[in-house]
Amino acid sequence: MYNQKIIIRDLGLKNWKSIVDSMFEFNSLRKKSTLDEVWLVEHYSIYTQGQIKNKKNIINVIDIPVANSDRGGQITYHGPGQKLMYFLIDLKRRKIHVRHLIEILQKIILNTLNIFNIFGNIKNNMPGVFIKNKKVCSLGLKIQNGCSLYGLSLNVNMDLSPFRNIIPCGNKTIKMTNIVNYTSNKKLKNITNLLKKNIIKEFKNINN
Repeated sequence: MYNQKIIIRDLGLKNWKSIVDSMFEFNSLRKKSTLDEVWLVEHYSIYTQGQIKNKKNIINVIDIPVANSDRGGQITYHGPGQKLMYFLIDLKRRKIHVRHLIEILQKIILNTLNIFNIFGNIKNNMPGVFIKNKKVCSLGLKIQNGCSLYGLSLNVNMDLSPFRNIIPCGNKTIKMTNIVNYTSNKKLKNITNLLKKNIIKEFKNINN
């Protein structure tokens, strides 16, 4: 089993398109010796549509740009206060199936929520993580040449009002929420470090 380390980069607040372009460039230049990476980043306000595009999912978008994406899923919103995690993982080399990768990513979020004594849950046929009946983390992936692109968006302490202008994930029943709504734990300020630890832990567990 491949057990080389994963490089985790904290990129701060970045433009969505610049990160996506860099992600595809990284994948195109990969060699057999290239280590897997995970990029943690926040984005300026933007709506992104996945491979399943439906104009009916856009209710009233005026002053926030809408970008097309080739990740899985439908429309969502990104903005400051939301942690994006881009998983650039060679699945063939690590012998991970896509379904297994999704389970790993969801477990990273569930374990992070547990640190704050928040019980997260998974819903059938609805990728991502929920707190009770509200969605706190969205998941969208693309597999190219056996490697994963895109990943997770975790709502930590963001303005949720832009979600009202769309039908998130194309599902009218989905309501979005923030972690900060369920905890006053001061560790929330260090959530990037907590996510890094859980990412490393879960990928190490693959080899055990």
